[in-house]
Amino acid sequence: MPDDVLQFVIGPSPYAASWLWIGLALLTVVVIWYVAVIVWTLPADRLRSIPLIRSVHSKLLRRRFSRAIRAIDERYRAGELTTPAAGRQMSRTLRSFLHQATGTRAQYMHVEPISSSELAEAAPLFAALNDAQFNSASLVDVSEVGSTAQELIRSWA
Repeated sequence: MPDDVLQFVIGPSPYAASWLWIGLALLTVVVIWYVAVIVWTLPADRLRSIPLIRSVHSKLLRRRFSRAIRAIDERYRAGELTTPAAGRQMSRTLRSFLHQATGTRAQYMHVEPISSSELAEAAPLFAALNDAQFNSASLVDVSEVGSTAQELIRSWA
């Protein structure tokens, strides 16, 4: 079809071409938003199985749980938490991290099963945290255990 006929059939465009690009950009933003929401709400075991997202998820987990341990340690040093309370919160946080990072239900495991599982690296920390929680004559330095827990979280593969 010649351009004159096409122009006659379609007519002149009343809109600038920039509106097309703005519309496409908005559509792209909406699609990215939906994908982000879906990925953000996926269970951790699904996130661990997606190659590209696995590394991002792992980094975010390590950063989030390391900060949580640091915050507990800061509250303990400021005197806001007792030794048993700090030990309990650190243990809960570390167990949650291990569950999110590996899928192993560490929240429900005792130290002995942890020491004979893939989480064996964390068993000495749990033993020290248990001592801090349940032994009133404990000599465990919760701040030192917190630093060790942060290092374990940051280096977890």
